[in-house]
Amino acid sequence: MSNEEWMTSACILCELNCGIKVQAGGESDREIVRIRGDEDHPASKGYLCQKASGLNHYQNGKDRITSPLRRKSDGSFEEIDWDTATREIMERFAAIRDTHGGDKIFYYGGGGQGNHLPGAYSSATRSVLGSVYRSSALAQEKTGEFWVNGQMFGSMVKGDFHHCDVAFFLGKNPWHTHGIPRARVFLRDFAKDPSKTMIVVDPVVTETAKMADIHLRVKPGTDAWMLAAMVAMLIQDERHASAWVEEHTQGIEEIKSAFADISVADYCAHAGLTVEEVRTAVDAIANAKGMAMFEDLGVQMNHHSTLISYLEKLVWVLCGHFGKEGGQYVPAYLQNIAGSGRSSRKTPVAKAPIISGMVPCNVIADEILTDHPDRYRAMLIESANPVHSLADSNRMREALRSMELVVAIDIAMTESAREADYVLPASTQFEKWEATFFNFEFPENYFHLRKPLFEPLGESLSEAEIHARLVEAAGVMPTELVDELRGLLRDGGRAAFRERFMQAMAEDGMVSKLAPVILYRTLGEVLPEGAKEGAVMWPLTLGFAMRDSASLARAGYEGDPITQAEKLFDAIIAGHSGVVFSRDDMSTAWERMGQEGGIQLALPSLLDELSVLEAGPIQRASTEFPFALSAGERRDYTANTIYRDFGWRRKDPDGSLRISPDDAADIGLETGDQARIVTAVGSAMARVEVTDRMLPGHVAIPNGFGLDNEDGTRSGVAPNELTSLADCDKFAGTPHHKFVPARIEAVA
Repeated sequence: MSNEEWMTSACILCELNCGIKVQAGGESDREIVRIRGDEDHPASKGYLCQKASGLNHYQNGKDRITSPLRRKSDGSFEEIDWDTATREIMERFAAIRDTHGGDKIFYYGGGGQGNHLPGAYSSATRSVLGSVYRSSALAQEKTGEFWVNGQMFGSMVKGDFHHCDVAFFLGKNPWHTHGIPRARVFLRDFAKDPSKTMIVVDPVVTETAKMADIHLRVKPGTDAWMLAAMVAMLIQDERHASAWVEEHTQGIEEIKSAFADISVADYCAHAGLTVEEVRTAVDAIANAKGMAMFEDLGVQMNHHSTLISYLEKLVWVLCGHFGKEGGQYVPAYLQNIAGSGRSSRKTPVAKAPIISGMVPCNVIADEILTDHPDRYRAMLIESANPVHSLADSNRMREALRSMELVVAIDIAMTESAREADYVLPASTQFEKWEATFFNFEFPENYFHLRKPLFEPLGESLSEAEIHARLVEAAGVMPTELVDELRGLLRDGGRAAFRERFMQAMAEDGMVSKLAPVILYRTLGEVLPEGAKEGAVMWPLTLGFAMRDSASLARAGYEGDPITQAEKLFDAIIAGHSGVVFSRDDMSTAWERMGQEGGIQLALPSLLDELSVLEAGPIQRASTEFPFALSAGERRDYTANTIYRDFGWRRKDPDGSLRISPDDAADIGLETGDQARIVTAVGSAMARVEVTDRMLPGHVAIPNGFGLDNEDGTRSGVAPNELTSLADCDKFAGTPHHKFVPARIEAVA
């Protein structure tokens, strides 16, 4: 049985969150039976990749939780009611706060791909508890680049791929990872255009690399040498845009000094490339009208990741590719997910740098498994699975088991939820109003608040409702103010509500901290179509109007900033396919840049780090672990851990170990054989796929595998049972998941 109505929503499998239209059917009309792209979506415009066809495996996936659970003394779980769950949880958290301090309560998560509103609502619960330390998947990947962007530009930067004539993908395969709207259509069209040049840096012959004009097939882990050689070529050959650099940057003399004596030939050789190959790429960049850059996990989870983020930015800045069509720009945003990029605090035990407010993931377990008085003693995990996603899964599991209290909020009984004391069932992304904050398009940017397709299953609740109940269970919800605000909305409308709400926040700092749940309990209750979770967007639209009124006006929202904000908020609530909220030109890139005096070229700590490159890469061929293992490669049928039901995979259901023909012959392996992967922290068995995609010495297993389902089944290797907490970037602490020293053994 199928419902003929097409309902709008969004795909949740990557940061693009393409618009979708779905039809429901099946049992109780609760299954997604048909799916297509939403042609009305401002960015995807009807585009959709094949992975979205499996979204029903998420909506009706394995291990769904439908009622609050409490761990019993024998380790099993029992169902409890919501009032009991919220009361006991807040009592136990409060006891830890009052005894040891709220800073001992650690928060991990706040969303997933396309599941971002929980991060806003959780801030209220964290404020009640005094929780100040947090982290998320972004600290596994992006904090090194956030820090470099903050130092050089004072803001995040993105590449204008749809107007560039040179596209540079560094450690990225957008055929699978997307990152730009309509990625596969873009790649095909770009590759066919003789006036454009695509550069791909990747040791693997990826789908994108096959389409590239220039594929720089670096040895694994040597991108820093290649990029240093590129900068050296620009400096030594005086190929940089000297007049532009003089006008728009500071520190060029320090850059000239640092790169003047680098041996370009040696550095190219270290990377496994010829000088001619690298110079061809440099010539294309230097001669481009506009070059757009995208660096991704292939380098951000690899050796020298923060240094690489710096070097790649030096390449395009020296060629003048900022603030002009086809170059880099600073996007408009309603919520800055990258933060400031600053690192003003350190973690209490390991003294690791906290960048953009996020604790490095590789130190979390060590911050817990210690007798240090400032150790984290309790954890709130939300829409995240650190046991499976962080390095050394067994160490993370041990850390959770040692804590005084662990609470998980999730839709499924994940590997992390199984270690919790309480598990609270959240609605899926298709059972609540939800949004994404990963939209950074140019010159028009958009926002998409999507409405639910189904009612919540069982007793599951949206995270907004969960956090409101937690705050209420703690006895700190300002009920008199809530009642007053409800009355103002009923009798005086939003203007009177806004005036009183702003006054209350000015008078009482706690009102500001509880603002998300107060808005949810007041403004949310009068929003059309039951869009309660969207209430938290109201202050975000006001904040954007105050700082970027001109962009809003160009997008069609006229009036003073308050009027603009109210119009935008109403449009977001009503715009089920998404709405354009900014229209810009490249001058705004300079206006939004947070660094005074121009782009800062000279970052002393990273220029000093160049000295570590002088000795060349470590040679691992004759060591105990001669292979570089990429633990978590994106493939046709991988989607992080959003799909717990591995039945959605139409090929490679076990997640094969990819290995080069030369290495396979040396070890005695053929496609279909079983091999043992051994690293410093663990071992695993995998089926072999022999392919010339891989360089000798380089092997890969996919991400999203190795999930332990409640029925006892598992498919493929859990990558982080093989990764080490010790292997991480010295500046940002991001893990080296794409370069894990390993040994491969044939198994009879």
